[in-house]
Amino acid sequence: MRHLEDKFNKEYGYPWVFLNEEEFDGEFRSAVQRESSAPISFGLIPKEHWYQPDWIDEEKATEGRAQMQAANIIYADSVPYRNMCRFNSGFFFNHPLLQPYRYYWRVEPDIQYFCDVTYDPFDYLRDNKKTYGFTISFYEWEKTIPTLWATVKDFMTAHPEYIASENAMNYLSDNDGDSYNLCHFWSNFEIADLDFWRSEAYVKFFEFLDSKGGFYYERWGDAPVHSIAAALFLPKDQLHFFRDIGYRHEPFQHCPKGDDWVRGKCTCNSHDTLDYAPQSCISRYEKLFH
Repeated sequence: MRHLEDKFNKEYGYPWVFLNEEEFDGEFRSAVQRESSAPISFGLIPKEHWYQPDWIDEEKATEGRAQMQAANIIYADSVPYRNMCRFNSGFFFNHPLLQPYRYYWRVEPDIQYFCDVTYDPFDYLRDNKKTYGFTISFYEWEKTIPTLWATVKDFMTAHPEYIASENAMNYLSDNDGDSYNLCHFWSNFEIADLDFWRSEAYVKFFEFLDSKGGFYYERWGDAPVHSIAAALFLPKDQLHFFRDIGYRHEPFQHCPKGDDWVRGKCTCNSHDTLDYAPQSCISRYEKLFH
């Protein structure tokens, strides 16, 4: 929070919204309020939006977690992690505290911002007709989502009316959608339009995915879910790479280069960036436009 206040929000005063499955205590609220003079709201996530649904087959879910743990997959046995992924995939945008807002900037604990953000990214999205913005893109761990793409293909077959012309399928797939190449936008950083998640296409997409149980039987993350939806249901020119915003979430970071680095007075090493590393999907994203 301090990073983002120092690099951006101290000049703009945008409100903060904190959400949790348990009530925030007074110590946390006081600590947060010391970090910003902007309005701050604290919200409780409804139980039905956070906890594993009763209809999930717990024996099957337990077996899936055990298999992932045996494969040394991070968060393999964590139900709370799965709760978070499902909440961020399908419910956060409908929380009452977010209803007044059209755009949001997702902020997670233990992140770093390296550069001054000298303009308003929300204005940028609106003025340039952009819907979804990101800073980091790389490959998902296939073992966490073994049936996700087959489920997506079933949805596309049932609802071709939601697939945008001039979409970003070539970012997601190297064979016109037959298989998923695992590219996704890392969703711990998102600056985006809430109305997209509230749209009929996305709501029906999430409901279809959720009905299959993959958030709990496997470990479907909100990053591939958001990325696949944005790439399929939006024209590709409504996606935006915020290449001038330096950002780190362990263990990866994006650091701007050239004029962007100078303009932002960045403190990161411009050579220490995931952008064109072997595991990055930025080159695939850029090929959409060339």
